[in-house]
Amino acid sequence: MGIQPVDLRKLDEKTANTYEAVIVAAKEGRRINEETRLEYNSLVNTIPSKGIDDDSEDIENPDQLKISLEFEKRPKPHLHALNELLKGKVEYRYKS
Repeated sequence: MGIQPVDLRKLDEKTANTYEAVIVAAKEGRRINEETRLEYNSLVNTIPSKGIDDDSEDIENPDQLKISLEFEKRPKPHLHALNELLKGKVEYRYKS
């Protein structure tokens, strides 16, 4: 995956300043990451175990490997959050 530069002028159009955009995107990225983690854990928990409880990671489970590879292909949470912020899909407000 190559480097994808972000035009900071576009971020400034959506928010009051760059620092605000970074904070909003970081919080949105954490939220997306948490949702992805919960989805991954729920899918992995549906895979039947092979009855081996020795916590050995040398044994590969092909179903779990397939799920892991699918999740690795997804865009990273921080990039997804930045793109949503640039598209105006992220709502934020100031604390009173």
